[in-house]
Amino acid sequence: MLKLSLGPLLYYWPRTTVFDFYQQIAASAVDIVYLGETVCSRRHELRLSDWIDIADMLASAGKEVVLSTQALIESNAELATLRRITGNGRYAVEANDMGAVHCLEKETGALPFVAGPHLNLFNGPSLQLLASLGARRWVMPLEMSGEALAEMRRQAPAGLETEVFAYGRMPLAFSARCFTARNRNLPKDDCGYSCLEEPDGLLMRTRDEEPFLVLNGTQTQSALVYNLVAELAAMAQMGGTVARISPQSAHTDQVIALFDRVRRGELDGATAQAQLAACQPAAACDGYWHGRPGMEQQAALHH
Repeated sequence: MLKLSLGPLLYYWPRTTVFDFYQQIAASAVDIVYLGETVCSRRHELRLSDWIDIADMLASAGKEVVLSTQALIESNAELATLRRITGNGRYAVEANDMGAVHCLEKETGALPFVAGPHLNLFNGPSLQLLASLGARRWVMPLEMSGEALAEMRRQAPAGLETEVFAYGRMPLAFSARCFTARNRNLPKDDCGYSCLEEPDGLLMRTRDEEPFLVLNGTQTQSALVYNLVAELAAMAQMGGTVARISPQSAHTDQVIALFDRVRRGELDGATAQAQLAACQPAAACDGYWHGRPGMEQQAALHH
C-alpha cells in the first residue's frame, strides 16, 4: 500500500505551536515524518536539539523520521548545522542540495538518505548516481509529470523508492534575498522575524487580484495548492511508493485522514478532492502531473 509522508515544515511557527502540531501528527496516519528547517537559518524558535526531541517522540509513536537539510547553504554556520544533521547517526537524512549528499557520502557509517525534491533529478543516470552514493528514496521534482515519472521508474535502480509531492503549496524557488522582509522594507539580517506573522506565507496577487505566488522568506511558493489525492491509484501503478503532504497551519490532520481513506480504498479520489476544498488555504491545482502548466486544474476533466 502507498505510504503517506508529512514533508518538512516550510513556515515559521512559534515554538509551542510546532510542538503541539507534532503531538497531533504522532496520532495521525502518516508513516513518515520529515523534520527540520529547510528554508532559513534565522528561524530560531527551534534548534536542532529540539528537532531531535520531536524526532524521538515521533519514533516512539511508530513513525519513520527523516531529518531534512536546508536547501540553500550560504554561511559557515549553516554548513556547520548541515554537518551536524548529516552526522547525527540516528535518523535518516533528506539531502536538499548536493553538498548534503557529499557530506552523507563521506560520513562513516552514514545511514541511507533521501534525495530531496530540490536536487532536480530528471533522468535515469541521475537516479543511478544518487543510488550509488547511498540514496534509498528520491522525491520527484514538482514540475515532473506522471508520464515522465513512469519513464523514470523504468530506468530507476532496483529497490529505490519514489516519493511524490502530493499535497500543499509547491516550493518553487529559493533566493539569497528574503522577500517577506523586503515586503516590509526590512533587510534580511534585521528582518524582525517577519515570517512568524505569516503562518501560511504571504500571498501575492496579480493586478487583476488573482492569486499568483506566496512569499515564504527566501522561498517562493505557488499560491494554489497542489492536490493529487485523485491520482493516488495511478501514482502507485506508475511506481510511486510514498505520497507527500506538506504541513499547513490548519486542517493538516483532516488532509492526512482523507488521503489515508483514499489509499485504503474507503473513499474515491473525486469525493476526497471535493472534501479537501474546505481544508485548503487556496484553490487546487494539478497541472504539472498532467504535463500542463502548473496552475491548471485537470482532475475534474480526468475523473
